[in-house]
Amino acid sequence: MKNLRLLLCGLPLVLTGCTTLSNVHWSAAAPWNWFGSTPEVTENGLGDITAETPLKEEAIADALGSDYRLRSGMKTQGGAVVRYFEALKDDKLAVVVNGENGTVSRIDVLDKAITTDSGVEIGTPFGDLYDKAYGACKQALDDDSEGVECQAPGSHHVSYVFTGEWRGPEGLMPADDTLKKWTLHKIIWRR
Repeated sequence: MKNLRLLLCGLPLVLTGCTTLSNVHWSAAAPWNWFGSTPEVTENGLGDITAETPLKEEAIADALGSDYRLRSGMKTQGGAVVRYFEALKDDKLAVVVNGENGTVSRIDVLDKAITTDSGVEIGTPFGDLYDKAYGACKQALDDDSEGVECQAPGSHHVSYVFTGEWRGPEGLMPADDTLKKWTLHKIIWRR
């Protein structure tokens, strides 16, 4: 009986949210969230990582969750120094988060477990998404120069990098028949 009285006295505090519990995300207590969930790539970013996310290790680690281990670095890109974070999963590179002006500006996804909100995943064949490259694709740049980058259908912020076998001249894109055999290597979100 004594325990019931204590429960009844404390229940209003828990339900209304006292100051120590006001920052608790109660949706995380739902059974389907107990074992974690994999973020999705959307027009806004990757899960909780968006253009407003500060380019800080703590913010990115919180947004990605405990399945990933972060390491940071700096590189030059287009003549400017860019800070980035690499997220490793099972000691394999899974996500790269780049930023400018203190916030996230680009996210590269290599993790096969992460999909887009439309269900596109790493390994998807080019031919499942596109009939032809013209108008949607271009030669990829920098680290992805051996691939072809295509704007995701209906998207302004998401693009796909496809790679595969081709023995043509450097700097030219393969023919559509060749591209249909290529598969999705990387999902990119840009601000």
